[in-house]
Amino acid sequence: MRVARLLFPALRWDERTGFDGAAESVERALELGVGGFIVFGGEADTVREVIAGIRSRSAEPLLIGADLERGAGQQFRGATPLPPLAALGALDDLDATRRSGELTAREARSLGVDWIYAPVADLDIEPRNPIVGTRAFGADPGRVGAQLAAWIEGCRAGGALSCAKHFPGHGRTTSDSHLALPVVTAGRDELEVDLAPFRRAIEAGVDSIMTAHVSYPALDPSGAPATLSPRIITRLLREELGFDGLVVTDALIMEGVRGGEGGEVSAAVRALQAGCDLLLYPDDPAAVAREVEAAVGGVLSEERVAEALERLDRAARRAAGWRGESGWGRESDRSWALELAVRTIHVARGEPISLAGRSIELYTIDDDVGGPFPPPARDVFPAKLRELGVVGGEGAVGGGADAVPVIALYADIRGWKGRPGLSARAVAEVDKVLAMRPGALVVLFGHPRLAAEIPGEVPVVVAWGGEALAQEAAAVWSVRER
Repeated sequence: MRVARLLFPALRWDERTGFDGAAESVERALELGVGGFIVFGGEADTVREVIAGIRSRSAEPLLIGADLERGAGQQFRGATPLPPLAALGALDDLDATRRSGELTAREARSLGVDWIYAPVADLDIEPRNPIVGTRAFGADPGRVGAQLAAWIEGCRAGGALSCAKHFPGHGRTTSDSHLALPVVTAGRDELEVDLAPFRRAIEAGVDSIMTAHVSYPALDPSGAPATLSPRIITRLLREELGFDGLVVTDALIMEGVRGGEGGEVSAAVRALQAGCDLLLYPDDPAAVAREVEAAVGGVLSEERVAEALERLDRAARRAAGWRGESGWGRESDRSWALELAVRTIHVARGEPISLAGRSIELYTIDDDVGGPFPPPARDVFPAKLRELGVVGGEGAVGGGADAVPVIALYADIRGWKGRPGLSARAVAEVDKVLAMRPGALVVLFGHPRLAAEIPGEVPVVVAWGGEALAQEAAAVWSVRER
């Protein structure tokens, strides 16, 4: 059987070598006969060229996926970035959410990506959650469901396959499944709240659903992560919720699924047994393919593999039929995205003045440094302020005695942190600045609830995240009259 078709290894761009460093592993994966790839990063022009080359060398149609929760610009330089889903949810403009899904899909398809691992269907209901936060539309299941449906409709109009994640809900976890197996102790009645957005996504015709590497004893007393649980995938998702589309695992490199005996090769077989169709981001595709092949006819039935292959082929045929318009990074789309981001900026505390025509002293406090990947550059915010006529500089070399002190506080969701809130170091740095300049304005590039952790009674403006789009939007908002 064509079991390697069920594997979707990673194709990751590197700052030093581009995609060249992945060339050998891509060729091995194509020889193995994988069903597609998940692509991370790269210049848009190069991404399109590389994907086209990969498709031309594959004996069968491929699906190419990417994590594009915040637009195609989240991964691909030159494409259009969008605000995080939490910002869209707070704006509560379904037309804007629908257009966001359509724009993401249209640009993705233009680059050769036909499967988008979005939208996030988790609920942002646990303040201690270190991995969901601004990635979710919000906490209210009804409003989140409406946002999901709008985004999925837009994605379909743009020609790409959508993927609701992470089933049956990652919103109650207090640890990150990249690092360990989280356990959600909520009862079935509570978990019905978490399931509601997925029900709405299924009603809206979502193409695929991604599983959570999370244990839910109320749904499966064995304690197995949802990805490996027949009770959760087959009985709940397939039979009770009636979903017949593709089910894809979250990344197999994550400790939440590979931490048990046998590692990822054992997890791959168990995931297929449980009812998953596709295996995302295996670390060793050849070893996983061998293990799955050996299991067919034994612990893994031929019928189960055939079913998974049929769903994959059906999705690939549907994706291959796209004949939409091409193009990415258009000025009109970028302008719309910026104005959308400006609309999502809001005041969490106090009454900040407009910075139009003012001088400032800028204090940058970055709580996103130290992880495996460098955070985005922090120069967009001050550069855009200067472009808009605001003068001044960093700290003591700022705009003089009458300058407005501004603290740019970066505190995005990052799995490696293992925490959702501000670090003690960041709070201490804010305190230090406020001791010198008690009248400072804080621009928080993070989740609105982090405003409660900022000392003092200074005004706090929320910009949701630290990406370039958010920095630009915060600068534009800061100079508008209120």
